[in-house]
Amino acid sequence: MNRYSVKEFVETTRQKDRNQGLFELETERLLELNLNGMMWTKMGSMVSYRGRVKFTREGMLEQGIGNLFKKAISGEGTSLTKAEGQGVVYLADAGKKITILNLQGESLYVNGNDLLAFEPSINYEIKMMRKMSSMLAGGLFNIHLQGTGMVAFTSHYNPITLLVTPGNPVITDPNATVAWSGGLQPQIKTDISLKSFFGRGSGESIQTLFEGQGFVVIQPYEEVYFQAGA
Repeated sequence: MNRYSVKEFVETTRQKDRNQGLFELETERLLELNLNGMMWTKMGSMVSYRGRVKFTREGMLEQGIGNLFKKAISGEGTSLTKAEGQGVVYLADAGKKITILNLQGESLYVNGNDLLAFEPSINYEIKMMRKMSSMLAGGLFNIHLQGTGMVAFTSHYNPITLLVTPGNPVITDPNATVAWSGGLQPQIKTDISLKSFFGRGSGESIQTLFEGQGFVVIQPYEEVYFQAGA
């Protein structure tokens, strides 16, 4: 085989069946869904598919009037699409790295912007973090996932998991916080000295405090959020 030939390129990059089941990492940044039924996916994340698949935007009252109100405030950051049918669907999100978790009756919070896909057997609810400054409105809303099934979320570069134990809290930048265990209830912490030091009203002056028992997933990147219509 000639080096750099078209044949070599196709053979090196072609899709390969790894027999990993419903969720399959085709690459660390491309998720393959072996669809036979229905799956929730992040709106706009489909990059390719084959087979008989129908995509439908989440209904306005899909999860009740409470979620409708929250979605109206949060904009499009938490919009979901139903993928239904039989086939193979490929998902990606701005080249971000993909993590797959198989929940076994556990619960997990994921930043609304980082949730990529999950099974319909997982119950979900949009959660609003209280006392969050409007300057971080894009990071206000998170998705609470609970049940049994597969979940995929994304992060910029490799995520790091920090353990939270009693008496040993973890403080994070909200823009770098990807997910956390369901038993943790984050609080917003304002550091006035940092705010004065940096001479700005956002960024490190707004922090997220996690106390109790669990874990927090962070990324080595500060996500920038935009309001709908901004």
